[in-house]
Amino acid sequence: MRRYNTAIVGATGAVGQEFLKLIEERNFPFGELKMLASSRSAGKTINFMGKSYTVEETTDKSFDGVQIALFAGGAASKLFAPAAVKAGAIVIDNSSNFRMDPNVPLVVPEVNPQAIARHKGIIANPNCSTIIMVMALKPLYNLSPIKRVVVSTYQAVSGAGREGMDELKSQLDSLARGEAVTAKVLPVAKLDKHYQIASNLLPQIDVFMDNRYTKEEMKMVDETRKIMEDDALRVTATTIRVPVYRSHAESVNVEFADDVSVEAARTALENFPGVIVRDNPAEMIYPQPLETSGKDAVEVGRIRKDFSIEHGLNLWVCGDQIRKGAALNALQIAEYIIANGMI
Repeated sequence: MRRYNTAIVGATGAVGQEFLKLIEERNFPFGELKMLASSRSAGKTINFMGKSYTVEETTDKSFDGVQIALFAGGAASKLFAPAAVKAGAIVIDNSSNFRMDPNVPLVVPEVNPQAIARHKGIIANPNCSTIIMVMALKPLYNLSPIKRVVVSTYQAVSGAGREGMDELKSQLDSLARGEAVTAKVLPVAKLDKHYQIASNLLPQIDVFMDNRYTKEEMKMVDETRKIMEDDALRVTATTIRVPVYRSHAESVNVEFADDVSVEAARTALENFPGVIVRDNPAEMIYPQPLETSGKDAVEVGRIRKDFSIEHGLNLWVCGDQIRKGAALNALQIAEYIIANGMI
C-alpha cells in the first residue's frame, strides 16, 4: 500500500489530537508524520503508535516532502497554507479562512464529493454545525428540493476549544463548592465581556455582525448554500452555547417544494452513509449529545410533520463536532482523494 507523508498543523490542540486518534482507528496510510504547532507548543513530545514525535514550530519550510497537510484550524492556515501548496501538498483546512473562496471547494464527502476534484491545492472543511446539519439535509433534499431551513443550535463548549471545556469544569466545580464563579472565555474569549456558562445558556457564538446575526450563524447560512450548490436556498440560524462538554445538537425545520412524508424521510435518512436514525417516541428514543460524543455518525430523531406549513418537517440532529464536525470530515476528504487517485 502506498503511503503519504502527512503533516498535522495544530497537533497539540483538540482537533489535532482527534486527527491522531482517527488516523490510528482508520488505518490511514501515512508515511512520514510531521507534528506542527505554534512556537508555544514547539518542543513538546507526542507519543503516537509506539513512536515519539517532537512538535515543530510551523514555518513556510515545514512542508517539504509533505503530500497531505491537515490544518486543525485558526490563523495558521492563512499564514502557511499557501506555502504548503507551493511545496506540493494538498491542504485540507478546518478554519474559516478559505470556506467562501469561490476557488476553494467546501466539502462534506457524503454530501458533495464531486467538489473535491475542483480543488487548486486547498480544500475547506465547513463549520462544525454546518456539517452536522447538511448530513441530515442532503438525503431529504434528494427527495424534494428544500426551499427553507430554520435551525437553532445547542452547541457544546468544546466548540470554543479546550479553554471552553476547562471553563465549564471550573465553574461547575466552583458551584459545587458554593464559591463564586469566574468567566474569562465565553461567549467569545477575545471580547472584554464574559458570562457564566455553567447552569446557563448563551445565545451568542462568535461576534455579532452589522445585521445582528453572529458570524457563526452567517457561516451556517452561507456555507449551506455553497455545499448544497443552491443559492436560492433560504436558511436562517440561531446558535446557542450550552453547558455540555462535547457534541452539538440542532433543532432543524425544513420546508420542501413537494410533500415529503415522515416515512419517506426516515427511509432516506436511514440509507444515507454516516447517518443513524434514532427515533422512537414511544420508547423515548432520540439523539442526545451524551450518546453521540466520541462517535462518528450524525444521529437524527424527532422526525415529525410541521403542521404550520404545507410541506414541512421538524428534525432533531446530534453529532460530535470534534469528530464528524472537524477531524473526521477532513480525514474523509483525504481518504477520498487517495481512493480516487487524485494524489
